[in-house]
Amino acid sequence: MSVFDQQATRKPPISQIGAVLWFKTNLFSSWVNTGLTAASLYLLYLIFPPLLDWMFFNASFSFGTINFFGFEIKFSEEMATNKNCGRVGACWPYIYEKLYMYTYGFYPRTETWRPNTVFALTALLFVIIPLVKNYKYKNRVILSLIVFYPIVSFVLISGGFGVLTVVETHLWGGLLLTLVIASVGIIVSFPIGVLLALGRQSELRIIKLFSTIFIEFVRAVPLITILFMASFVLPLFLEPGNNSIDKLLRALIGIALFQAAYFAEVIRGGLQAIPRGQYEAADAIGLSYFQKNALIVLPQALKISIPNIVGSSISLFKDTTLVLIIGLMDMLAMVGLTTADPYWLGRETEGYVFVTIVMWVMLYSMSRYSKKLELRFNTENQN
Repeated sequence: MSVFDQQATRKPPISQIGAVLWFKTNLFSSWVNTGLTAASLYLLYLIFPPLLDWMFFNASFSFGTINFFGFEIKFSEEMATNKNCGRVGACWPYIYEKLYMYTYGFYPRTETWRPNTVFALTALLFVIIPLVKNYKYKNRVILSLIVFYPIVSFVLISGGFGVLTVVETHLWGGLLLTLVIASVGIIVSFPIGVLLALGRQSELRIIKLFSTIFIEFVRAVPLITILFMASFVLPLFLEPGNNSIDKLLRALIGIALFQAAYFAEVIRGGLQAIPRGQYEAADAIGLSYFQKNALIVLPQALKISIPNIVGSSISLFKDTTLVLIIGLMDMLAMVGLTTADPYWLGRETEGYVFVTIVMWVMLYSMSRYSKKLELRFNTENQN
């Protein structure tokens, strides 16, 4: 007879595994958390059932017959009007009716293939770049895109050069204008912000003083003030009748300089987080100032600063709505404009909900991409 009998393996208690453990740990770990969980569930109960009723169950989806990339899809015999939509639920045919203005503003309908091509190229780039596994070629591809993609996009959207019909910038609007302002603002302001951050860390007093004054001055002024000055005050200093500087261009310059100051402080925080030994090691092996920053310091600083860089980019994306004050009609401004249509009075709620959903999808995608970059470039040991 053996001294020790082998015991059958027993399963852990159900309260210590799976969903039960998660609920117990995160939602019901104490009386306070239990009360907060109950209050949150009650709040969700008050909000979501009426919201779902308004958005889906009592809403009107009578779009009639729509053309989707050459395919006709029939939802109903005819498209609903403002009168027969009712007021109990949302009238989504209103969004379909105004979708063109929400997307393109006053852009000529015969030329919409041009911004559509830019949208398609942008989506294609997000598919192609991850497929390039070789870092040597990936860097070349990214560098080529940084140089040529903005040029191609600008030529397609604005036209000119004797090839395409010129579309004046005051006709741009809706989502198109929002994306142009946000993308140009981020792409242009980022390298300027890097230079300002390096300048504020520089040992040359003149460069350091200029960078510090610029950053502190711009951060002390609201963006709406800069837009107002760029649009209305700057022309006062030009020659009478000289309107050669486009209003959108002035706004883009103001936004880029404004955002560059915030990027500079974010990147400066990353630079200060780099151990002093990294600088000394780079100096010890004989690297020049530019080699040290480009190969050693900046890659580490930018990796540390990814969350704050994306956070500043998201803030800029939301601040694009301020261009309404200088007469540029972004997507949110188009909602207010289209609600003045006498055939669709009282449908502003649907418009604002639609814009909220679109903005949330884009900003949440940026946030998730930021998280992906953090995990990809994380070189710390994770336990």
